[in-house]
Amino acid sequence: MTIFAEKKWMKLAFNKILKEEIPQILPLIQQLMGNTFSDEILHRRFEEMFSQNYECFGIFFEQKLVGVFGMWFMTRHYAGRSCEPDHIYILEEYRSKGLGKKLFEFIYAYAAEKGCETSELNSYVSNYRSHKFYLNEGYEIKGYHFLKKL
Repeated sequence: MTIFAEKKWMKLAFNKILKEEIPQILPLIQQLMGNTFSDEILHRRFEEMFSQNYECFGIFFEQKLVGVFGMWFMTRHYAGRSCEPDHIYILEEYRSKGLGKKLFEFIYAYAAEKGCETSELNSYVSNYRSHKFYLNEGYEIKGYHFLKKL
């Protein structure tokens, strides 16, 4: 289901990924994650995510899947209704061509339609390129993200 296709960028579309289409995005998620988990584990996790205020989108250029991202929707005491873009990944050969800027324009508009007041995200410490991009988008560094395996 195409949610966004801009006339100027008719070749660019953001299509909502449905639960039965999860296998379509797994190769991109595997690239993002460095093949850390099996497809079976990722598929199971994505199925569960779909039931938790999460939406997934494919980034299509000329009808080819060139990227993927997700969005979590929640209410936080410090930020109000919020959207958290997650696992943003664009194939290397499509980076630095303005797709990221168009993607975030879509995210902000889509989140606003859903009543969000803020957007927040996490970025891996070593992902310097994304840090620069997010700072240029107006995000502020507010804290650290901690993770503990149980």
